Amino acid sequence: MAVAGDWIDGIPDVGEGLERSSTAERVADRLREYVIKGALPPGTRLSEEKIGRRLGVSRNTLREAFRLLGHERLLVHEFNRGVFVAHPGLADVVDLFRVRRSLELAALRGAAGAPPAAVDAVGAAVAAGTAAYDRGDWWGLGTANMHFHQAVAGLSGSPRIDEIMRQILAELRLVFHVMADPHTYHVPYLELNRSIYEELAAGRPAAAEARLADYLDTAEKQLVQAFTDREAGRDPDS
Repeated sequence: MAVAGDWIDGIPDVGEGLERSSTAERVADRLREYVIKGALPPGTRLSEEKIGRRLGVSRNTLREAFRLLGHERLLVHEFNRGVFVAHPGLADVVDLFRVRRSLELAALRGAAGAPPAAVDAVGAAVAAGTAAYDRGDWWGLGTANMHFHQAVAGLSGSPRIDEIMRQILAELRLVFHVMADPHTYHVPYLELNRSIYEELAAGRPAAAEARLADYLDTAEKQLVQAFTDREAGRDPDS
């Protein structure tokens, strides 16, 4: 079973500052971002002592953050064992894509009135994905993909949708761990992201929406098959 370790070293040592200036929600935001980056795979055990010391927060604050992330289905508490990163299942994949279609496709449908900065954010995520590809950083490519979809939802201009998408994408990143080879899984979607952005930037949101609809159908089928293969004891990447 995985134990949280090296990822903790990447957290800035802020001493007491975080607890004085923030709340459990900010701690949860930081931990969620590590999930989105792929640094906390399913089954990782979270040490209250190590994380609390690194963030400079009390045990009560950290437990509240864990509780918030538990409501988001990112963490689970196992009695007498501790807190662990959740293991999403096949039903979670189907439901996550149902929510994604509701949010992302609707955002593109109404993107004709989106401000240029929101459209630029979609392009910036594609550029970040390209840079990750060029340096062979496949987990970084996956993170850029998460940011791409966050930016697509951001076209709606709704802070509430932004918040929901952060939660959805963090859970989705846990789903992606079923794919043993992130290179094989993520690379084809970079060009699809680029094509969606190009349609959007050219003022063709309907075309961008159609491309994303096909994209989501393909991605869901691929992940459903991977989970089905895993449950049957087959290699998901074979």
